[in-house]
Formats: sequence, structure tokens, C-alpha cells
Amino acid sequence: MYMKRLSVALLCAVVVGLFVPETAFGGGKSEKDDSSTKTQTSQTPAASSVPVETNLQDSQVVATIQIAPSVAKETIFRGQLKSEVERMEKSIRRPLTDAERRQVLDVMINERLAVQAAERDRVAVSENELNQQIQQLRTGMVQSIGRQPTDAEFAQAIKNETGLELQAFREQFRRQLLVQKYLQFKKQPLLESIKAPTAAEITNTYSLAKAQFVRPETVRFSMIQVPYGADAAAKTRAKELADRLLREIGSNPSKFDEVAARGQSPNSGYQAGDGGYLPKTMDAQQIVGESFMNTAFALRQGQVSPLIEGVRAYQIVKVTETYPMKNLELEDIYQLGTRMTVRDFINGSMLQQRQQAILAQASQELVTELRAGNTFQIDEKNLTW
Repeated sequence: MYMKRLSVALLCAVVVGLFVPETAFGGGKSEKDDSSTKTQTSQTPAASSVPVETNLQDSQVVATIQIAPSVAKETIFRGQLKSEVERMEKSIRRPLTDAERRQVLDVMINERLAVQAAERDRVAVSENELNQQIQQLRTGMVQSIGRQPTDAEFAQAIKNETGLELQAFREQFRRQLLVQKYLQFKKQPLLESIKAPTAAEITNTYSLAKAQFVRPETVRFSMIQVPYGADAAAKTRAKELADRLLREIGSNPSKFDEVAARGQSPNSGYQAGDGGYLPKTMDAQQIVGESFMNTAFALRQGQVSPLIEGVRAYQIVKVTETYPMKNLELEDIYQLGTRMTVRDFINGSMLQQRQQAILAQASQELVTELRAGNTFQIDEKNLTW
């Protein structure tokens, strides 16, 4: 019943840390967290890759994997394990313990066992399926930069995020999708057992958390912004333009709209548009600044602000909507600008929790099944360096 939703949720199945080392320790912030796109993938080396180091020790075998005679045996070299451990240590910003190193190896083995099992059971990811998932990543980038990225921009974003060239990333991503698809193939009855929250459950959850559902005082605003550079001359020129625009607008809201419309021209020297919803909270103030926050919330609906000097631009604001602080009821809009009600939010949160619990159970069951029997061997003496 919920398999369509689960097709998205399954992309998070690796969160349990059984198939992707990156999630095994609930690690820290990556140094690449501020890249142009978030791909939600790991950098697990492909099973066929050679050791990063070519010296004798790194060429030693730490594990061999073969789930069935019908599939080719795979080998994990110490150089591969060492590289993965070092990457993990960089991600979580601390050395891994010996037990955690072993956990990284276990996860690498699990991934290879799942891929081999999928081959044995004739489960595959088609080129079309892979392309659809890659396109979803591109769509996410559209939301970040406001337009379709070029092929070169997308490839660079992937490299910034994963350290991989696009073709290598596609092959790695295919393996991850294959693991997820195989999990769904093997555990479909369990995954389909997830039940949607009932109306009574939603109501009960709301009653317990009602004090948390408070919308702060909020305004929606339009903004004209004149950016300035680092040098004083550029800032002076920006101030002159901003003052001229403010004089033209005066206190006339319709004039603000006219000036804002001209800001859509690429040669206008300024930008303008809908600024969205601004809640009166400490977090929001840290983003927009105290001066901007105080000015915006001093305005009535339809009123135009005086000139605001921001960190990188001069700004003129017009408040277009105002919302008082409110204790939200179940049918109230949870997030302004959307149709999501408090009921929808609670339903989605509860369903996601149930999905994650079942996905964790399904993943653990699959790993136990894959590791049963003589499906892999570990050379303990090669695990230390």
C-alpha cells in the first residue's frame, strides 16, 4: 500500500549503517557539507577497484566474498580498507578504534554480499532507473541554484560532494541502488506491513505535543536589494542607487512594485522579488540581522521600509502579509506558503518513524541472511596497520 512512498524512503535505508560505512557511526560534519548539491551517497570503493596504495602490505587480502558459486569471488585489500577508514576518520574528525575499523570492514562485506546476491537472484538496476535517480539529484540542484545546471556544473558538483568523477559516481550509485532494490525485493512483505497512522493516533500525538505547535509572529515581504562590493567606491555607488530608488518609491507601495519589476532586468544594477516568510525568532535574526528584523516587524502590511544597510547590500522592504503568533490547531497550516497542515505534518512524521524502524529491521534481517554460511572469509592478521 505504501510502496510508492517507500521507494523514496528506501533511499534512506542505509541509515542503519549496515551497508554504507559513512552512516555506521553517526559521524560528524563533512568538510564538503557546503557543496552545491547533496547527493546522499557514500564513497564506498567499488568491489573491483585496486588498492589505493601499491606497496606489498596494502596489497594483502583482508577479506574474500562469494555468496554462491554462480557469482565471481570478490576481494577486499588492506589498502581499500585503510582508505575507507581514513576517509571515515576525516569525516567524523577522530581516529577509529579497532572495533570501529572492523565495523567498516563488516559494512564493506555486507555491501558486496548484497550486490552478489542481487546478481545471483537476477535483480538489476537498469540504465533507465539509474538515469531517473541521477535526474532527481539534478532536480535538487535546480532548487539550489534556481536553474537547470549544465552537464559540466553537475559533474563538478558531484566531484565536490563525493570526490568522484561522474562516471565513477554513476557506477557507485548503481551499486547502492542495487542494494536498496534487493532489500525491497527480499523484504517486500515486511516493508508493506507499515501502516499509516490512524486519526486517533494523530490526535493523541497532537495533544501530547500541542505546546510545541506554535507559529511565531511572521511577516512575508518583498525586497529590493542593491549589492555592493568590498571597496568603498563600490559601496558609495550602491548607496547612491539605493537612495535614488527609495526617493522614487517614497511611501507609495505601488511605486515599490514598479521599481521591483524593473529589478528583473539583468542590467538594472539591483535585484528584487519575494523575500518569503520571516518568523520572529532568534534563528531567523541570526540570518537576516538585527536591523533587518527590527525594521521588518515595525512595518504594517503594505508599508515600505527606510533604507537598510545589510552585510553585502542595501535593502528596501515592503511587508505584504502579517501573521500574529498563534497556537496551531490540527487543521491549521503548519508551514506558511504550503498546504501542509499540522495534521499532515504529524502524519508524515509518524509514518517516517515507522518506515525507518521497519527499514532497520529489514536491513538487519537481510544482513543476517547474507552472512549465514561460508559466504566470506576474513584474514585477521591483515587487519592492523
